[in-house]
Order: sequence, then C-alpha cells, then structure tokens
Amino acid sequence: MTSNPRPAGDPDTRRSGGSPDVMEKGSLPTRSRTANRVLTLITAAGLAVDAYVHWHLAAQFDSLVGTGSPQISQGQLFRVEAVIALVAMVLLLATRHRLAALFAFLVAAGGVSVVLLYGYVDVGSLGPLPDMYDPSWYAEKTVSALAEGVAAVGALALFLLPER
Repeated sequence: MTSNPRPAGDPDTRRSGGSPDVMEKGSLPTRSRTANRVLTLITAAGLAVDAYVHWHLAAQFDSLVGTGSPQISQGQLFRVEAVIALVAMVLLLATRHRLAALFAFLVAAGGVSVVLLYGYVDVGSLGPLPDMYDPSWYAEKTVSALAEGVAAVGALALFLLPER
C-alpha cells in the first residue's frame, strides 16, 4: 500500500469537475448566486442613498455658482450626481452585467472622491464650476460619503469577482 504524500485538500489534487466551492490552483475566487444578490442590493442601496441625499440638498446649493461662463451651480451638479447614481442603480439591477457594475463603481468612487477632495482641499473655483470647498461634516454629507464608499466596494467586488 502506497501512501499519498499530499493531503486530500491539496489544491494540486483537485479536478476541475469537482465541487463548485473548490478552486483550482491559480484560479480567482468566485462569488455565489447569493453573494451576487447581496452585493447587488448593497451597491444599489448605496447608490439610492447617494441619489436621495444629493437631490435633497441640491436646492440649498443653487446659490453657489462658478465665475466662468456659463455659470454652473453646485445645486445643478448635485442634481446631475443624483440622476447618474439612479441610472447606475437601475442599470445594475436591470442587467446585472459586469459593465453595469463598472459604471456603478465609477459613479460611487467618483462621488466619494469628490466629497473627500472638497472636504479637505480648497481647490477653488474652476472655470464655470463653483468653489465647493466645505470642511464641515454634517449628517447628510457623512451619510452620502459612507453610502458612496459602500456602493463603490460592492460594485468593485461585482466587477472583479466572476460569478459561478
């Protein structure tokens, strides 16, 4: 009787036709159908919160306009962010495609990047864009930033991890 020098769980002894939970050596981790649904719902919820907060706050920022022509208000930019976040959410829920996840990631990561940039750096006015420097962290801003961050992480996982 010969002994097998490798333990039964050794990745080199696994076959590709095995259990769906078993990964071959060198393969990427995958996500289950349940994980896919959870990540999709988390990402969609983050984008929904992002859209709601930006739409809700837009009117309060209509008076902040850029110095160039045409003048764009921060309220207008908030409305654009809200609409783009809703489009990303609907695309993600309707198609569940990797490109929708990539779009959702770009929207959420872009949103959290901008709020962090303008929260800590006084960029100033850029042509038609207003000076959006705001170092204060109030509840809506914090909730929006957290929601965008969660949505970005969820969307990135949906994009990078292939579904089983």
